[in-house]
Amino acid sequence: MANDNLDSTALAGEDGIRWRIRGQDVKPENLTDDSSTPAPLSKEHFKKPSRPRLESRRSSAMSIAQIDQVLLDDNVDEDTYGVSEVRDGLFDAIFLKPLYYNVKNLLERSKATLPAQFDKSDPLAPEYFISRQFHQLSTLFVRIGTTRQGVRLLKTFLAFFIAYCLCLTPATRDWLGRYSYMIVVSVILNHPARTVGGQIEGTILTIVGTAIGLGWGTVGLLLSTSTLAARAGYGGILAMFLAFFMFALACIRAFFIRFYQAVLCAGIAIMFTTLAETNNKNVPWIKLRDYAIPWLLGQAISLLVNVLIVPDAGARALATALHQAFNTMQEAFNLLDQPGGIRQRRQLADAFVNLSEAYRDMRINITVSRFRPDDVEKLRNKMQAVIRALLSLQIKPRLLDSSPSRQSCVVIINTPDSDTVDEQTSRKNTNATAVGDSASDDIIRNVVEPLRSPTKDLLHSLKEGLRCCDAVLMDVSGYRKYLGPSDVVSSDLAAVRIRTKHAIATFDVVESTILDSNNNPVSSIHDPDVVKCLVFARRVRETIATVEALMDQVASMQRVPDWPRAYLPSYPVWKAIHRTNAQVRHDRGGVTAGYYHKTFLEIAGLLDKIKSLDYRPTSRIQDEQGQGGTPAKLNRPIMDPDADIAPASRKRKLRYKIWKALYRLQGLESRYAFKVCLVTSLLSVPSYLPDSHTWWNQYGAWWVVVVSWAVMHPQVGGNAQDLVTRSGVAILGATWSGIGYYVGGGSPYVMGVFSALYMAPMLYRYTISSHPRSGLVGCLSFTVISLNLQERGGGSSPAAFAAINGLAFFIGTAVPIVVNWVLWPFVARHELRHALSSMLFFMSVLYRNVVAKYVYFSDGKEPTPEDIQRSEILEGRLREGFVRIRQLLVLTRHEIRLRAPFDPLPYSGLADACERFFDHLIAVRRSALFYNPSYIRDDPLAAEQLLSYRRDAVAAILGNLYILAGALRSKRKVPLYMPSAAAARKKLLVKTAEVEENMSKKAPPDDIKKHKEWSDIYSFSYSESLTGCAVQLEELEKYTKLIVGAQGFDDEFQDEDEDADHEKHGR
Repeated sequence: MANDNLDSTALAGEDGIRWRIRGQDVKPENLTDDSSTPAPLSKEHFKKPSRPRLESRRSSAMSIAQIDQVLLDDNVDEDTYGVSEVRDGLFDAIFLKPLYYNVKNLLERSKATLPAQFDKSDPLAPEYFISRQFHQLSTLFVRIGTTRQGVRLLKTFLAFFIAYCLCLTPATRDWLGRYSYMIVVSVILNHPARTVGGQIEGTILTIVGTAIGLGWGTVGLLLSTSTLAARAGYGGILAMFLAFFMFALACIRAFFIRFYQAVLCAGIAIMFTTLAETNNKNVPWIKLRDYAIPWLLGQAISLLVNVLIVPDAGARALATALHQAFNTMQEAFNLLDQPGGIRQRRQLADAFVNLSEAYRDMRINITVSRFRPDDVEKLRNKMQAVIRALLSLQIKPRLLDSSPSRQSCVVIINTPDSDTVDEQTSRKNTNATAVGDSASDDIIRNVVEPLRSPTKDLLHSLKEGLRCCDAVLMDVSGYRKYLGPSDVVSSDLAAVRIRTKHAIATFDVVESTILDSNNNPVSSIHDPDVVKCLVFARRVRETIATVEALMDQVASMQRVPDWPRAYLPSYPVWKAIHRTNAQVRHDRGGVTAGYYHKTFLEIAGLLDKIKSLDYRPTSRIQDEQGQGGTPAKLNRPIMDPDADIAPASRKRKLRYKIWKALYRLQGLESRYAFKVCLVTSLLSVPSYLPDSHTWWNQYGAWWVVVVSWAVMHPQVGGNAQDLVTRSGVAILGATWSGIGYYVGGGSPYVMGVFSALYMAPMLYRYTISSHPRSGLVGCLSFTVISLNLQERGGGSSPAAFAAINGLAFFIGTAVPIVVNWVLWPFVARHELRHALSSMLFFMSVLYRNVVAKYVYFSDGKEPTPEDIQRSEILEGRLREGFVRIRQLLVLTRHEIRLRAPFDPLPYSGLADACERFFDHLIAVRRSALFYNPSYIRDDPLAAEQLLSYRRDAVAAILGNLYILAGALRSKRKVPLYMPSAAAARKKLLVKTAEVEENMSKKAPPDDIKKHKEWSDIYSFSYSESLTGCAVQLEELEKYTKLIVGAQGFDDEFQDEDEDADHEKHGR
């Protein structure tokens, strides 16, 4: 069967498979004794498979010859211990000789798969840290003066300085009250370095959050002083109110990041109300006014500065994302002639994710733009379709080069850069060249030469169309002058569309002529080089179809009136509460961990719809007629996620909801809430003790609780470097405040100069750099301490006041980090291992779904457009999952490991192999839409004969993925003997060839013409990808064993010398 064929060009060099396939000494006749149960394989079976005629229907001759090159090795060790387990009707696993590999070569190959950030020096090295600071300082002024970062910093600093100067003015400070510095704190927390829509939303959220916090605290104060008994235990009442409220706020902060600003301000307000100036006698209600008025004025200042000074309506970020995506796609075409390009593929994946993020940012906030949100959604879908098509493109075949000499076609679909450093590559390219040289001059003249020029015209039209779309969109957005492209690029989209249609028409004519020509021998369809060229040309044709659809969408957007319009938030509410704008994501910190957690939750939710389907296996033998004389129907598995499963009772639904709620309470959100309650409750104990009232209120020590709440993150707690940095800026802010007050003798002018010198870089760190939480601590430390010194007039000892306040900020910064180290710490390398385990399991579910839905049609019908759309959505989420895994891998560089440095190479290699497995699955799904082997699927006898072989081929892959995922999750060694997916596929191919030959005898003579249909061409790419899954499975096994180890029969008896010897020999 042609759908189970494969290409040895992509496989012959893969180390390991040819060393693993071993047979058992059984007679080949056993294969035909039982059509439903596959027999064990013999060595002769692998070496001498049956060879059907090339004229047979959908011949598998080329496929078997190619897989022989992969599985066969004449230098096989005869002393093997292969075992075949035969169980009728169940999975018959084949266990071959264990895989041995060279660890050094494997790790060397993995270096090419590391993210680009690993090209830099170790960030924890002291020499790198110092050099990096000097480098960033030298380029800081260039970035501020030439990019939008300077505008954002200017707006933030201007709003801060206005509020700070108001506090330095004695008359204004007296009117604002004792807590006048809250006007500056309000500006810092909702700074104007954001879009207008984000600023408006932030203003509303911060005001509402503050009101809720003050209201809840007021209720607690009233109850704590309502009666004599309450006054006696007022501390316990306030502590209970604070703990309950903080637990609720922490849960909201962790579950719904959209309300981050509201819950942050509500927490600060409740801490101020219940911890500042509290006693059991009376409540100084004036403090609520002194807090609320400055807070409102601070929000007003930020909003006015944001709206009046270089306002950003949100359209620029969208235009930037679109322009960068087009640049990435054009660069992908420039590298089409080069092998590898793994980082370019990763840039395409990043662009895919960034487009979705830019669209969401537009829909969740008020936006003023020339683009309508509905048009942007369609544009995003069209651009992502182009990116998907580009990711499926292989390297340009050499047979399509303009050189008149005959050249070989060395095309490897989805081949990583790491192959260039592998010694196996030379053997693979040698085999590929040998196969390519077999193409006859007649085939090149009749097939390749006519196809060369139209394909090049299509590629030129692709590049031209993308450049033109970029120019048109930047013209419409109004940012072409600032973002590009240059004026040299034409924006005449109509002319480009006409040229593209002509190129497509020419290609279609040539393609039809080649396929319908009688001058081509039937064997040409089985030549690997020719087929690859045809597949590549067809892929280009599919890609230009997506670009043509993109041009149509851009043309429709070009006709829309070009005046800007305001669009209110329109993102679905149940999704919007889990999303927020870009600046809040930045200020919140822990962007990578937050993205990783959310992305994998979404993937798990989508896959749950597949896993929870009611599966009923297809009957292998039709039942006899029922009592009514009607034949019994075959049981089909329900594969439609929208299909109604057996309704559950109300009691079962209630039990499930209770279980789901309790299970969710075990997640990181509840753990984070517990840590928040623990830290805030313990740090606030002195405020309830009579002996500590004086110094607690005198030095404003309640800020220790506020700082701890501000810097605690639901996922990331911080490492040793974060502890040093955040504590350092807290002490630096206190020190700088004391120095400024001492130098100027309390002069507001001197303090204003000192604030400008200190806060400009600190605000940059908070609002723009990748270290926002340390910047926030530095800003709050200087602001609170310096303005408290001004309000107190220095007091008896300004130095002591600054030192004690600095100590409070130091404790508030250090305690949350230490608590996060002790209680449920976030360790990037552990999360990376869990993420890879989850991704392997996701691959198993996706593989099962693709095979069932697109390959064997186990539900009895072809996939619908809705099925394809759902598959593309799921694949997009999984693509984003790989992006998050690479970001986690980068995070591991910033963690200090006491035992030994963390080795990222096997993890990077495993992630890359898993992504290539994913790419093969996508290729299978895309090719299966065009290649439909219904001749066997519709033949009950043929389907019955292949059922058990197909079962074993699929089950071997699923079983391996389950085992590897479980080993990674539990950090358990991988079994030494694993079911051989390659051997199971070999059995399927041999049996398929036998079935094909039997069916070809009954086929009409003119049926050979069907070899010239595109379904035959796609069978090559389709089966190549299926076999690629088996190859990548072996790569997954290698890297997983490198990470967690492999089991052995005598593990408990091995000593360190034996382990060292094994390591020396690369086992």
